[in-house]
Amino acid sequence: MPANHTEVEKRLWEAADELRANSKLKSSEYSVPVLGLIFLRYADQKFTEAEKNLTTAGSGRRKIGKTDYQAQGVLFIPEKARFATLLNLPEGADIGKAINEAMKAIEAENEDLKDVLPKTYNTLEKGLLVSLLKNFSAIPITEGDAFGKIYEYFLGKFAMAEGQKGGEFFTPISIVKLIVEIIEPYHGRILDPACGSVCSCSQPPSLHTTRRTSMKFRSTVRRRLPRPSACAR
Repeated sequence: MPANHTEVEKRLWEAADELRANSKLKSSEYSVPVLGLIFLRYADQKFTEAEKNLTTAGSGRRKIGKTDYQAQGVLFIPEKARFATLLNLPEGADIGKAINEAMKAIEAENEDLKDVLPKTYNTLEKGLLVSLLKNFSAIPITEGDAFGKIYEYFLGKFAMAEGQKGGEFFTPISIVKLIVEIIEPYHGRILDPACGSVCSCSQPPSLHTTRRTSMKFRSTVRRRLPRPSACAR
């Protein structure tokens, strides 16, 4: 039976928010590192799936490399940045430093992410990071955009907790979907001058299952942290 994504999202949020409350951190200090770990968990899943496919299809004559993964449309995740590697670090390890190094390693292997991923995990308590890693490792591996939905759910919760400040606004996914359905972007080009984490650019691909599309997207704003669906196109 498919996982109930709504219940999964709520359970993960409640666990993460309880950890935040116990840590005395503000939502603004907590949101980006948490979203970064969700992104890493998703990217690691897509990398694992590609690894299985490449190993099965490979002839064994040539070593599988970064370009093979990129040809599959996924980010290349170095061994030191694998979610399981971080989850299984020894008790005495500096978890914050290890996650920072993992994010740097991913940026180094994937130029599009240069200076995008969060690298402030050394400011969070070790126990908090260990608990977050364990919580997100429990995200069920399912088909579809389950991770994207979890990411968007967390993004919306953080937006409500932090309030609208400095002209930053979060558009609920239901509103974005309605806008996309109204403009029917099935062909041509789309310019999104205010591209956010749940921008309209992330929605049209989901319409491919019901209608053939031929679209090109362009955004004038670079996102600070990519939405999980950006890991695999």
